[in-house]
Amino acid sequence: MDDDPLDRPYRSSSHSQPDQGECVEVADLLGGVHAVRDSRHPRGAVLRFSSREWFALVALLRGGGR
Repeated sequence: MDDDPLDRPYRSSSHSQPDQGECVEVADLLGGVHAVRDSRHPRGAVLRFSSREWFALVALLRGGGR
């Protein structure tokens, strides 16, 4: 089964600022993979993170990785 990130439902980050052009969206893919894209370019590049990478990134962004 192909898990195309373009076909998955995305949710907006709670920290996105759509009125300022800073819109990040996240989708959950198969196997615990997380896809991140710029909502202004939904057919553009997609970053993929394993669950381990994703939770490390979130912890870092929340200040827990210092």
